[in-house]
Amino acid sequence: MSADFDLATVDRLLSTTRAVRRRLDLERPVPPEILYDCIRLSQQAPTASNSQGWRWLVVTDPETRKRVGEIYGRGLPAIREHAKVAVRSEQTRRVYEGAMWLAEHMAEVPVHVIPCILGRPPEKFQSAACAALYGSILQAVWSFQLALRSRGLGSAFTTIHLAHEEEMRRLLGMPEDSLQVALLPVAYTRGGAFKPARRPPVESITYWNRWGEGLS
Repeated sequence: MSADFDLATVDRLLSTTRAVRRRLDLERPVPPEILYDCIRLSQQAPTASNSQGWRWLVVTDPETRKRVGEIYGRGLPAIREHAKVAVRSEQTRRVYEGAMWLAEHMAEVPVHVIPCILGRPPEKFQSAACAALYGSILQAVWSFQLALRSRGLGSAFTTIHLAHEEEMRRLLGMPEDSLQVALLPVAYTRGGAFKPARRPPVESITYWNRWGEGLS
């Protein structure tokens, strides 16, 4: 029995949910009810051991957004330096230009959303423990971003502020056992329709049974 979904709509949502930066509408307010709806949908994402430790910190106060933007903007020099060696295509160049624009305008984005998980990574790295911890929030983040897209809003998964995680934690009054995983600028989007991005053939990144082997 097939799932009762409109596959064309679902596939379009999945293939056109982009990291949105310069096309964020800095002027249009975002109703809290929409954010609640998107977070509510994100709660259906799985968590390790059904822990349900997601927490969402939504920042809309202009003065607080300004301070968040100042912390985030400290990453601008690193973005510029990395762009000098990382840009190998027109698509990548546009990505870095968007990242630099966002670092300069983060304070103006109407909503900052910081997804968190209760718990901290083990002091001694353990891949299974870290995967379970981050896997208990990252799937919810993507659900949140898809829900935003379906409602005409955009976002981008950014992490550059985590170089100053402790300062951000103190600014926002977050408990010590909370783990920030991203900072999502959220706003309505401007411009035309979003399109699927150019990606390598799926056969070139998919292996069967052993690493490096194709489907025989």
